[in-house]
Amino acid sequence: MKEESLFNNYEENNLQLNNRIVMAPMTRARADNKENVATELIAEYYAQRATAGLIITEGTFVSEEGIGVINVPGIYTKQQIDGWKIVTTAVHEKGGKIFAQLWHTGAMSHPDLHEGRLPLAPSNYNPEQQAFTAEGFKPTVAPRPMTIEDIKRTIEDFKQAAINAIEAGFDGVEIHAANGYLLQQFFSKNSNDRTDEYGQTVENRARILFEILDEIKKVVDIKKVGVRLNPSLDGMMGIFVDDETIPVYDYIVTKLNEYDLAYLHLIEPFTDVTNNPNAIQEVAKYFRKLYKGTIIINKAFNKETAIEVIDAGDADLVSFGVPFIGNPDLVERYRTNQPLNKVDDKTFYTPGEKGYTDYPFLNEE
Repeated sequence: MKEESLFNNYEENNLQLNNRIVMAPMTRARADNKENVATELIAEYYAQRATAGLIITEGTFVSEEGIGVINVPGIYTKQQIDGWKIVTTAVHEKGGKIFAQLWHTGAMSHPDLHEGRLPLAPSNYNPEQQAFTAEGFKPTVAPRPMTIEDIKRTIEDFKQAAINAIEAGFDGVEIHAANGYLLQQFFSKNSNDRTDEYGQTVENRARILFEILDEIKKVVDIKKVGVRLNPSLDGMMGIFVDDETIPVYDYIVTKLNEYDLAYLHLIEPFTDVTNNPNAIQEVAKYFRKLYKGTIIINKAFNKETAIEVIDAGDADLVSFGVPFIGNPDLVERYRTNQPLNKVDDKTFYTPGEKGYTDYPFLNEE
């Protein structure tokens, strides 16, 4: 096991990173203001973690229609762009790199978040999850199926959000096409029963992602764009693996080779899929054979397993979620084999600095 594989520079395509450790996107619900604007507190949080080779922000909503959680910063108004400028400036002053994750939750939302209107999704399939509203968690409902006009508008929203992100100073953007949100709702047969050009076949269900990428590359260098996928999501977030899951992701990942992306961000299975013949058991290993570009892998890695997956050649970078919540200096702790802070999961989504910017650095302990 070669420790340096995790701490070496990584230079490929648009990525010039100081190490192979990526901060994964994590909703933290700290934009508790009416305008959903990133704040000085959010800037401090990300700047504290700027020693990561790359930071990927929490999902940031591409439009009001994309909202599925309270207190999450958006990137569709001038105020929101200006808020994110504070964040990117703070991270860059510390020598960090930061991508914005572009997010639309689709059916994973609630009418309370849309002034009583139904959320938009590919079909009227209710994922039967809980949506985080101002009055607490509420069960999702059957959404309104998107018209072609709704889909075209949403594609434009992603394009404009990418423009806005670059204006806000981000080094790039990640398209969130994972975890049961809008784009994965299109990909999955159980949540997409459309009979038009966005449904029925593998190619049609994947169409929206490539139309988004085709629009974004007209206005932003495609080398500044990453895509996040969760191919073996099963029985969670309203998504089920079925007989067309592997074909749809084979098609998507193979076609992504036609785009000179910054990276492909993959997630290992959230649940045990060893007895499901339609599920990919080892996501990074499987897609390494199909994808020619940079792969980031995610899902409960620690220092040792991260080194293993890089040394095996299955991924180039590893993204860490919860360890970065409690350890702003995670890179240094891993480098020097220091113990990690204990994470307080009761403060993951609560307002204020507690459990957010108040975790101690090594030199403060």
